[in-house]
Amino acid sequence: MMQAASDDERAGVLIANLGSPEAPTPVGVREFLAEFLHDYRVVDINRWLWCPLLHGIILRFRPKRIAKAYQSIWTPEGAPLIAISKGQRDGLASQLLQRLGRPVKVVMGMSYGNPSIKDAVKELEDSGVNRVVVLPMYPQYSSATTGSIWDYFAKALRGTRKVPEVEFVHHYHDDPGYIGALAGRVRDHWGKHGMPDKLLFSFHGIPVRYKDEGDYYNEQCETTARAVATELGIPDDRWFLSYQSQFGKEEWLNPKTDKTLESWGEQGMGKVDVMCPGFAADCLETIEEINEENREIFQEAGGGEFHYIPALNDGQDHIDALATIVEAKLSSPSRFQGVKVNDHQAVIAK
Repeated sequence: MMQAASDDERAGVLIANLGSPEAPTPVGVREFLAEFLHDYRVVDINRWLWCPLLHGIILRFRPKRIAKAYQSIWTPEGAPLIAISKGQRDGLASQLLQRLGRPVKVVMGMSYGNPSIKDAVKELEDSGVNRVVVLPMYPQYSSATTGSIWDYFAKALRGTRKVPEVEFVHHYHDDPGYIGALAGRVRDHWGKHGMPDKLLFSFHGIPVRYKDEGDYYNEQCETTARAVATELGIPDDRWFLSYQSQFGKEEWLNPKTDKTLESWGEQGMGKVDVMCPGFAADCLETIEEINEENREIFQEAGGGEFHYIPALNDGQDHIDALATIVEAKLSSPSRFQGVKVNDHQAVIAK
């Protein structure tokens, strides 16, 4: 059970994700990519080498093609990632109120685009919170994702007089609620469509160099996949792990999702299911890259049925898992308890 908060504690939660363009247009995509690809956590190449390439080639030619991809997945509510994140924000706030019996301010912020992490932190400050749980919506830690959110969150607090007490969710790749929700989605899918020849766990890739320099993202991906397979009770020869979304010429993690599906198609595999456990919300990389591009790769190579199992999104099982993670962070004793914040000198209860 969570400990009762002191009268002085006012908690808030920031759920943070990568973000999406403001509009599915070349201009909107160009602005988004410029911010995204300028992040040193994402691309750590020397700026004297990288910026001419970025501005001279990438931002001149890629936005038009990527805009078409975004147009194929755009909804009346806008970008799927943003719309789903709003549902996650509202669902988490409702669930925490139900569990704790008091409101917890839940806001959403994106590393790139809007609403920004800076705006989200300002919203928390304006609401008067003095304790914040930062929840990056990346179950598996990577310096390029979770690390970037830490950077943007810290930058948003720069110069602030009243820095809040911070609880940071580093990862939740093996959290029982998260694993159970993933397995539940697979079971529901199999109940409607039957079991496949293979279940493929596709995670976003990172350069091999990041791994060699100490990023343990791939280890957590492997732990997640095996935990879900164990929960489902399927043997090792019925599931596989791969990495998608390679960018640039540098070597990225293997095996590759597209090459794996192409190979399976050439073998005449009759049925494959694909899920992307590293994505907390469906987005361009799942809806367009996996369910459209990779479906085509598999079937044109000779494969049969292809099913994409959607991300956990704002489903109640996902919200429950996230609420449990946040509640555990809030259950640790706050240093604000016993602090008389109105005194000229704070008195810490011994």
